[in-house]
Amino acid sequence: MTEEIVQDAPAEPVSPAPAAPAPRRRRTPKQDPLLVADVATARAGVEQIAEPSQIGAGHRVTVEEDRLVVHLFECTLPGYRGWNWFASLARAPRSKAVTVCEVGLLPGEDALLAPEWVPWSARVSPEEKAQEEQDRAEDEAAENAAAGATEGAEPAPGDRAAPEDGSVPPQEGEES
Repeated sequence: MTEEIVQDAPAEPVSPAPAAPAPRRRRTPKQDPLLVADVATARAGVEQIAEPSQIGAGHRVTVEEDRLVVHLFECTLPGYRGWNWFASLARAPRSKAVTVCEVGLLPGEDALLAPEWVPWSARVSPEEKAQEEQDRAEDEAAENAAAGATEGAEPAPGDRAAPEDGSVPPQEGEES
């Protein structure tokens, strides 16, 4: 049965949504022997983005879903200790053809990672905030003093003040 969507339907009061059913237990995915055994296809997939010398000998396979596995290879790039190259392999039901779905680099359990980002307001101490406020107030005072000093100063020769009516004054050598 197909469901139709009516665009100009009058608005009806919305009743509260029924309680969500209890989550069903997921079964453990079946290990696909064809995908697990195809290490050569997984390695060839990773070699599309990495040099063969950057792919280590360490190898693991994790089963994600039925007919979907992830092959993990040790990364030997300097600075990437604990990282793994991965290639996800899948196949269609009743098919013998293995497909490389995705390749990339993932951090392992002992990988060096950047620290969690902390906003500036949480990183700065109260003393630093007070110093910044003081510096900002001093900068504003200096700007105000500089602006006040230039208000009373005589214009330099050749400088012309704009007329108060907003018109542009004639340049030297022009008629008004």
